[in-house]
Amino acid sequence: MAAPDPGPLTTHVLNTCDGVPASQVAVSLHRLEDKMMIWSLLSVGTTNKDGRCSGLVGREAFGPGTYKLRFETGSYWEARGHAPFYPYVEVVFSIFEPLQKFHLPLLMSRFSYSTYRGS
Repeated sequence: MAAPDPGPLTTHVLNTCDGVPASQVAVSLHRLEDKMMIWSLLSVGTTNKDGRCSGLVGREAFGPGTYKLRFETGSYWEARGHAPFYPYVEVVFSIFEPLQKFHLPLLMSRFSYSTYRGS
């Protein structure tokens, strides 16, 4: 049986402070509307027990343009009894070749974060 298609965009959130996947982080995907210069919400999701979130967008809705992933990191840290320094993290990126697959991991601790384009 084939696994469901995760779509052209996936993400993975890791809690580097504790060395574990960050589960139950709310994630939203937005697209910048060029003419109005406003963000349109495309979808929402939540990371699973492995810190992964897929299926945020289908190939047909993922054309060239500017997008952002918003991670609700504040809620994640509050649920673990910590005051969040970053209430959320937004990663803005541009897509020029939408037929490729895009993986955007977020590595985070309470006081830092980093991201990169993965494979």
